[in-house]
Amino acid sequence: MANNTGNAFNFGLFKRLISYTNPYKKTFYFVGIAAILLSVFGVVRPYLTKITVDESIVPKDSDNLILYIVLMLSALVLEVLFQFLFIYFANWLGQEVIRDIRVKLFEHMLNFKKQYYDKSAVGRLVTRAVSDIETIASIFSQGLFMIISDLLKMLVVLGFMFVQSWRLTLLVLVVLPFVLYATRVFQKKMKIAFEEVRTQVSNLNSFVQERLTGMKIVQIFSREKTEYNHFKNINEKHKKAWVKTVWYNSIFFPIAEMSSSITIGLVVWFGGLRVIQTSEETLSLGVIIMFIQLIQMLFRPLRQIADKFNTLQMGMVAANRVFAILDTKSTIANTGEIKAKNLVGEIKFEDVHFSYIKDEEVLKGISFEVKAGETVAIVGATGAGKSTIINLLSRFYEIDSGKITIDEINIKDFTLKSLRNEIAVVLQDVFLFADTIMNNITLGHPEIKEEDVIEAAKQIGVHKFISSLPNQYYYNVKERGVMLSSGQRQLIAFLRAYVSNPSILVLDEATSSVDSYSEQLIQEATEKITKGRTSIVIAHRLATIKKADKIIVMDQGEIVEIGTHQQLLQQDKGYYKSLYEVQFMQEEEI
Repeated sequence: MANNTGNAFNFGLFKRLISYTNPYKKTFYFVGIAAILLSVFGVVRPYLTKITVDESIVPKDSDNLILYIVLMLSALVLEVLFQFLFIYFANWLGQEVIRDIRVKLFEHMLNFKKQYYDKSAVGRLVTRAVSDIETIASIFSQGLFMIISDLLKMLVVLGFMFVQSWRLTLLVLVVLPFVLYATRVFQKKMKIAFEEVRTQVSNLNSFVQERLTGMKIVQIFSREKTEYNHFKNINEKHKKAWVKTVWYNSIFFPIAEMSSSITIGLVVWFGGLRVIQTSEETLSLGVIIMFIQLIQMLFRPLRQIADKFNTLQMGMVAANRVFAILDTKSTIANTGEIKAKNLVGEIKFEDVHFSYIKDEEVLKGISFEVKAGETVAIVGATGAGKSTIINLLSRFYEIDSGKITIDEINIKDFTLKSLRNEIAVVLQDVFLFADTIMNNITLGHPEIKEEDVIEAAKQIGVHKFISSLPNQYYYNVKERGVMLSSGQRQLIAFLRAYVSNPSILVLDEATSSVDSYSEQLIQEATEKITKGRTSIVIAHRLATIKKADKIIVMDQGEIVEIGTHQQLLQQDKGYYKSLYEVQFMQEEEI
């Protein structure tokens, strides 16, 4: 789609967009009929003006004058009524369409691989889902149907002009091709300009979203001035992109206005001379006045069409970007038919290879087994592949080769939803929504009741902490849980995992940034929720490692040792023993 940037119009894209009106065909056809009627009403009033001048004003017939004024008023009321219906239902149709597209887009994004979000700027995705889709609505409210209405009006006006006076119409047609050519050039230039505008809007949104989210880092490292200057540069590019569209408008609209004035002047000059010098019955003062009105009606839609094409082009650019996301194939294959339920929790990794970037393996053929009910600790240096293991178990990423099974069933054979329902994950970086603690724990799950949450909180020792907060379980933690400490956020994450009653628990139980009281609560919560269920823990504390039934030691994507704490300490020059002496011995002494 992106290759069509230079084309004035992409009919394939337009056809795809129009297909979203299929559920609303009656409204679509009604708006089309209203557009036709408006084009007819457009010539009725000038024609009544011509009759009024020729049959009432010139012969000074006051009786007919009143009649024609009433007729003009009636035509105006009907035109206003259909104009109202046309505008209302065109906008209504646009809102229905973008609602459907936005829902489809969000559903599509919900199923993207985690890898897609690793590579995509959140600000750009927000722009696509919000402002770009709003721009698509303008295709229907201010673009498509307005253009159709204006084109029909122009055709009807031209045809009516020929019927009334072909000589005066030829004068109009002398200037018209020049304006049409200028309009065509204008459309092409504006298409390219609006592509640039949308690109700069995305860049601006992405930059602002990221800096607001990371404002703490900006202020900690005193980067305010640098980020301010960076923002000024991006904002300047955004301004220049819009100024380019203003430049094209500044050239085109005066040309169109001048062309209209020249045409009216030619008609008044030629028609006036004909009325004065000849007795031609088909040409009268009323006809000249009517032609002045019709010329304005002909050129005004032409100017408006160019303006509406701006709107249409912006909408098409936005649609191109939105459909690019809808066409992105970045989902985990959900071809499994087995529903995972009440799993025993026996896990096997068999010669699993995985890479985030092709030919750069993160896991290099790892194999291990976790028996049902066991707690397995994974230790190793940063970048050893520990977190990758827990991501692969829940199928956030697809393995390159090898096999992962749960209860001797390949995880690819489970339906994705049922598999993830049976695995609860508590990450080191806890994410909380700007909502109440209760909603952050249940995540809207209808089967998890308030009393279940409170009872679970008591069992793992966090009820007291929650009860001390204003509104207790209905305390709003604000965006990303900023109203809570890191330790408190992690306790909420433990409770969220516990109430889901998973068959398998995966924990990244880092406590480097929590106070000693929260750390003690986290340790107690860890012991409680891992008891009796299969658990894989990326261990950061010696206490957790010692209590594990098995320790998997990783280094550079490979398993270098497996055993209990005591078994691994007995290996001379072993990797774990060295890690223990450097990292854990001091903790044990304390």
